Amino acid sequence: MQRLWLLFAQAVTIVLALYFVYSAMRPDWPIARSGTVQQLGTAAQPASATIAAPAPTPNSFRTAAGRAMPAVVNILTSKAMPDKHPLLRDPYFKRFFGDRGNDNEEEEDDPNSLGSGVIVSPDGYILTNYHVVEAADEIEVVLADGRKSSAKLVGTDPETDLAVIKIELKQLPAIILGNVDGAKVGDVVLAIGNPFGVGQTVTMGIISALGRNNLHINHFENFIQTDAAINFGNSGGALIDTNGNLLGINSAIYSQTGGSVGIGFAIPVSTAKTVMESIIKSGHVVRGWIGVESQEITPELAESFGLQRESGAIIAGVVRNGPADKAGMKPGDILLSVDGKPVRDTNEMLNLIAQLQPGGKATMRVLRKNRESDLAITVGKRPVPKQ
Repeated sequence: MQRLWLLFAQAVTIVLALYFVYSAMRPDWPIARSGTVQQLGTAAQPASATIAAPAPTPNSFRTAAGRAMPAVVNILTSKAMPDKHPLLRDPYFKRFFGDRGNDNEEEEDDPNSLGSGVIVSPDGYILTNYHVVEAADEIEVVLADGRKSSAKLVGTDPETDLAVIKIELKQLPAIILGNVDGAKVGDVVLAIGNPFGVGQTVTMGIISALGRNNLHINHFENFIQTDAAINFGNSGGALIDTNGNLLGINSAIYSQTGGSVGIGFAIPVSTAKTVMESIIKSGHVVRGWIGVESQEITPELAESFGLQRESGAIIAGVVRNGPADKAGMKPGDILLSVDGKPVRDTNEMLNLIAQLQPGGKATMRVLRKNRESDLAITVGKRPVPKQ
């Protein structure tokens, strides 16, 4: 019996020894251990379930930027230099006064990268600022895809600082016009343009305010204020929403240094669309006019006039034989409404009257000596401002 037990023990010992020797020679032999996670794939047959998917980017606006960027262009203008005075070419003159002319006398143009523009139609119509193309003799447009084309000026509207130019190229990417009436303070917006000529650039911010006016930038003001960085060269570029739709045309900044300080202004797309359609149709913008000068109602004026309200616009002057004068409007009247739409201040009065169709009739309610009355006015055509 003891001999059998000894043989059994020796056999077990030999088997265990062989097992450990084999394990040492084959370290990749799978050994299940309790409490461990087994690998589900090998180099020859990787486990597809373990490959990580791309991380989501909920805060990225790449899609919006990608939709709008192809429609934003760079605008180069050139202006013919005036003829030089003969003395500027005289060596004796240069000896004492230096060379005050261009070193290259053959160069007649002075090209400048003045701003940006937005393609709003596959037909080649581009919206930009009036001050970008003002007094330009030649206009060149550079697309985001590298194509270049000369452009012709369709028309301008200095009173809103807008202009329309046109290029003749095929397969043009046009931006989608957004709904600015649905925009709210705090909405995220992107500004696209070519600041300082460095190339197309996208900046992000929010809508800081809506309906900004009395900035004395344009005659008709209804700006979108944003803190998205807008710098020199961004003028005429696009302000878009997070879907890539156009909300406004970047127009101006408030700055004491010339760089962005987080206060930029864009012309709403609603205004830009109206101006553009009028320019394309007739070459200029047609606005209503009644021939009055207005003044804001201040608390002091309200007290001196004995008014119980501070909304409306005081008629400070009336053009003789103008539409308002013929209808019986007098200095000192307070304009309360235009065709039933209330007038809160002089800026709103100008906008409401400008929207009227020249030649048509408009009913305007005025307050005179604490009595309200309606005046029927035949709307005139607003004179084109001198440029």
